Formats: sequence, C-alpha cells, structure tokens
Amino acid sequence: MKKTALETGVGLFVVFGLLCTAYLTIKLGKMELLGSNYYTLKANFRTVAGLKTGANVEIAGVQVGTVEKISLDSKTHTAITDLKIDKSVKLSADVIASIKTSGLIGDKYIQLSPGGDPDILKNGEMITETESPIDFEELISKYVFGSVQSKDTEMEDFLQ
Repeated sequence: MKKTALETGVGLFVVFGLLCTAYLTIKLGKMELLGSNYYTLKANFRTVAGLKTGANVEIAGVQVGTVEKISLDSKTHTAITDLKIDKSVKLSADVIASIKTSGLIGDKYIQLSPGGDPDILKNGEMITETESPIDFEELISKYVFGSVQSKDTEMEDFLQ
C-alpha cells in the first residue's frame, strides 16, 4: 500500500513538472497555441544592413512587434521584411518604417512613425514609406577618396 502511494506521488510530481516545463517553453519561446494576437505587414528597404530576424519593431520607444522574416526581392534586388505587429496597434497607410540603431554600436530595430491617413493597413499589406539605415562605411569611403562635395562646391556646380 505504501509503495503504491509513493509511486503515485512521484508520478503526479513528474507530470506536474512536465506541464510546468511545457508552459515555460511556450511562454519564453513566445509561441502561440490558440489564435494569434498579431498581424503581418511587409516593408521594402533598399538595404537592411545588420537588421536581424527577431529584431524589435517600435513606436515611440515602445515595442509593438518583431521582425519575423527578411528576404530578397529577386526583381528589384531589395530587402523585404515581414513585420509581426500586435493586433491592438492600428497603423495608418502613410506610416513610415525606418531602420535605427539602439546606442552607438547597438542592435538594429525598426521604428514606425505613424501618419495621419484615415486608411488602416490590414494583414499582409505593404508599408510604402521606408528609410534604410545610414551606411557609415560608404560615407567614410566617399569622404576619404574625395567624392563627397561641400555645399559650396555643389552650389558652384549647380550654377555652371
């Protein structure tokens, strides 16, 4: 009798432990079992330069989603990002998506700047206004090799 009670207690303890592990795996892995609290938008960038899958999508410094996928458009040779946005956040059709850096050498994220258009973007639609990140290496190489013009030189070229 004692042995059966002990085995039952151990069995219940193991089942409880497995349920807790499964719960934590789902919560920490941000998996969704019943329905989705997100919708997907696409954004087309000239370059994503360091942006990674899983990066934050923010509005006014508040995380409202993540970068779900980054792929290459073979026709235009641009980067297409799939953004997973919280359903409670409604974005107007003239929203601007910009790739920013957190800190001096930090990770890249996408900042959304809402517009004033009354039309709301729906699941699967494209954000048309995008700003790619500044490529500092290209800027420095232009400066070093002399292809960056000062404002005065640009004005002189314009007048001639």
